[in-house]
Amino acid sequence: MSALEPFGTRLRHAMDERGPLCVGIDPHASLLSAWGLDDNIAGLEKFTGTVVDALAESVAVFKPQSAFFERFGSRGTAVLEKAVRELRAAGALVVMDAKRGDIGSTMAAYAETFLHKDSPLFSDALTVSPYLGYGSLKPAVDLARENGTGLFVLALTSNPEGAEVQHAVREDGRTIGATMLGHLAAENAGAQPLGSFGAVVGATLGDLSSYDLAVNGPLLAPGIGAQGATPADLPGVFGEAVRNVVPSVSRGVLRHGPDAAGLRVAASRFADEIREAVASV
Repeated sequence: MSALEPFGTRLRHAMDERGPLCVGIDPHASLLSAWGLDDNIAGLEKFTGTVVDALAESVAVFKPQSAFFERFGSRGTAVLEKAVRELRAAGALVVMDAKRGDIGSTMAAYAETFLHKDSPLFSDALTVSPYLGYGSLKPAVDLARENGTGLFVLALTSNPEGAEVQHAVREDGRTIGATMLGHLAAENAGAQPLGSFGAVVGATLGDLSSYDLAVNGPLLAPGIGAQGATPADLPGVFGEAVRNVVPSVSRGVLRHGPDAAGLRVAASRFADEIREAVASV
């Protein structure tokens, strides 16, 4: 397989065509139970297959959380491999939510697991942690450029604990979070219509006008739905960068299963509400 078009280009087109929505696939035990499924490999297969069958042809982006599959060992990973393959075959983009971060050959191995075109888990993008230093991500950055894939770097996360690192101030007066955004802006310089190196920025954080979110790349925004943020909140959080936001909804959509029609209606409603909110800016 030859290198794909850059992830940012494919993401822009997918959101324009299918709507600006990312659906998280988070098969945790309580959600399986709410669907009437057992917390075992059979329940995992049923849950994942239902989401894929219902939404793969209409939603732009999916974000499977790898930990909820890995906890079942090799059989869970096989379910994840199948889901990734089927989602991408249906024209959706897959952002693997694995939050990997390490140094040297280990970071390279993580990158190859999710971003190498011959890997069974080959995804369109990967979430990564830069807190061993942004430079530690270089193997993933290089492989993403080579294969037309992308990265989402943890920058301003919505969990309260994140502030002690991300809001810490460096000697140059910038916070760590702002420093990460600066690195991403440099990676995306000159990219059209959108760079491939994005940030994870929580939709629940309120006014972020003190941060320069104009990184010419996508902003993956968890927190819509069950965590309390709404599509209408997006312009107030992201300002003029809101058109590049990839709002991620998990339980807000998944709680409407196992009924396939319910899943489709919920996803369509969120996509329409997000599109309307973005258009208002």
